[in-house]
Amino acid sequence: MNSQTNVYGKLPLITLSFWIMKICATTLGETAGDLFSMTLNAGYGLSTIILMALFITSLAFQLKSKRYQPLLYWLVILMTSTAGTTMSDFMDRTLGLGYLKGSAILVTILILLLIFWKHKFKTISVDHIKSTPVEFIYWITILFSNTLGTALGDFLADDSGLGFAGGVFLIGSLLISIVLMYYFTKISRVSLFWIAFILTRPFGATLGDVMTKSPENGGLNFGTVNSSLILLSVLMIFVTWTIIDQKKACLSELSGLD
Repeated sequence: MNSQTNVYGKLPLITLSFWIMKICATTLGETAGDLFSMTLNAGYGLSTIILMALFITSLAFQLKSKRYQPLLYWLVILMTSTAGTTMSDFMDRTLGLGYLKGSAILVTILILLLIFWKHKFKTISVDHIKSTPVEFIYWITILFSNTLGTALGDFLADDSGLGFAGGVFLIGSLLISIVLMYYFTKISRVSLFWIAFILTRPFGATLGDVMTKSPENGGLNFGTVNSSLILLSVLMIFVTWTIIDQKKACLSELSGLD
């Protein structure tokens, strides 16, 4: 793993471990969101309020932080995914918008955010996040991309007729295609990053449903509690590894100064 950060010093480099943790965190967001809203019977509205409050709190600590802190960074990612799950379900189910209309609204919001970001700061590359205002837009964009991912994942699994496993296969195939385009084409790396970043969320949403749903519905029947514990354990292993790797890198730099 690579513990280096970008020039802003608060975000991780985009490595293989980043994508593994991103998929794990977004899948956990799906199962944890369902745990709040359905298993604990808190409902979509109340769950969204609680989880958005947790997101805002964790984001405030992240924005105040002076360096990359893996545990804090991935906590905020997890909060965007968990809050995004319940917010999407509230829009699509409680408000009755439906998956397709909800996805369309969220796609529009996401595109407008990226256009504003590009117009205001000239680039939407995550390698050029050098100030708090840009980082704030970065996190808001992530929040809506993860909210969109839930709606899109539900649309693929339910309305499209693909089912949960079919949705995982489709999104997984698209992600593999993006990897191939990254290595074998000259398509903008920034564009490919954001497409992949957005698609990992519906991949996580459908994968989370595969883990939690009953075999009759095409799932593995782990349930929301067990699935969340499994995913949290995997995520924490990677986060711990990143922290250890980061400390080793710091010690190596200090040794080089002697």
